[in-house]
Amino acid sequence: ELERVFDICHGCRRCVSLCGSFPTLFDLVDESDTMEVDGVDKRDYWKVVDDCFLCDLCYLTKCPYVPPHEWNVDFPHLMLRAKAIKFRKGEAKTRDKLMTSTDTIGKFATIPVITQTVNAVNSNGLTRKLMDSTLGIHPDALLPRYDSNTLQKRDRKRDDSRIKPEATSTTTGKVALFATCYGSYNEPEIGEDLIKVFEHNNIQVKLVESTQCCGMPKLELGDLDAVTSAKDANITILSKLVDEGWDIITPVPSCTLMFKQELPLMFPEDQDVIKVQKAMYDPFEYLMLRNKADKLDTGFKKPLGKVAYHVACHQRVQRIGMKTREALELIPDTEILTIERCSGHDGTYTFKSEHHDTAMKICRPVVNKVKQGDVDYYSSDCAMAGHHIEAGLADGSKPVHPISLLKIAYDL
Repeated sequence: ELERVFDICHGCRRCVSLCGSFPTLFDLVDESDTMEVDGVDKRDYWKVVDDCFLCDLCYLTKCPYVPPHEWNVDFPHLMLRAKAIKFRKGEAKTRDKLMTSTDTIGKFATIPVITQTVNAVNSNGLTRKLMDSTLGIHPDALLPRYDSNTLQKRDRKRDDSRIKPEATSTTTGKVALFATCYGSYNEPEIGEDLIKVFEHNNIQVKLVESTQCCGMPKLELGDLDAVTSAKDANITILSKLVDEGWDIITPVPSCTLMFKQELPLMFPEDQDVIKVQKAMYDPFEYLMLRNKADKLDTGFKKPLGKVAYHVACHQRVQRIGMKTREALELIPDTEILTIERCSGHDGTYTFKSEHHDTAMKICRPVVNKVKQGDVDYYSSDCAMAGHHIEAGLADGSKPVHPISLLKIAYDL
């Protein structure tokens, strides 16, 4: 199947600019004796597989041969099948297993005192060189910081008794927030800002307790058993919340996509998975549905000036339109510069020594757009993509998450 699809891709080449997989494939073909796919050593197919980070953009935006076309090309999910085979053969690297264990690392790294140590190690030049030589984590990759004051700890002080939710034809006005590993352990302030913005709009927010990682990192590794285990734990909790009348959101597009697309594809007969899928929303998708029902406060108090807005791949794949841009455009005296290109961060891809330079190359057009835009803020729904752009800019500036931009505009 890899050979069949690679031959179709070789004859088309529309996706050459999207990621590292396609240039790798086409170089292998062009450098072979036959200059066709049949001249490529099948052992080299794994180089193409390893360069795929499952952004799904080839399927969504470029490929003319996706279903219902008779050629039935689904490149990202074919890569996923290959990664799953590789994992089951025991060929996954220890580094990759470690980096995708986001829940385990997060719980450990957010223990007070340990947090400071982890952050210091991750930002020290000498230890980063050691991590490069021993684990294969690139010394220049911008690793996420950890915060011992997790979102769960912060949320215990909140009082939402004043909120009186109002339902519309599409939303209940009651939201269960699946915080995600990143939203819990790395940037809990994003979750805090989301809660403030939602409560300002009279939407009741409940932080979901006792959940695990959504499973996306393990899916990208090909560890389908770990994905199933995470699904069993999370869906049990989330489906009960749906039964109690709660809508569900996450602040990370990849996690939202996991529940909207990947789990339903893997478990199409699981009615609880489908139930959660139908109740899952991107935060800005939810806010714009409220706006359509005249339930969104558009009395913004502060303009944002010019904002470079990077559209995250896993939000684009949700096929909801540019709801974040629509929301930000409601703010008076605010100009949105939209950047529709992959940032190249893509989960753990940019951290790997063998892929970091490619990740930065993919990000370069995005960085150049931000530089040329002379903007007041740059932002992405994917916080990690935002920091990848920060690494490319290397000018001391910091990204601001779109939900935090709304908080600024509301002057909360």
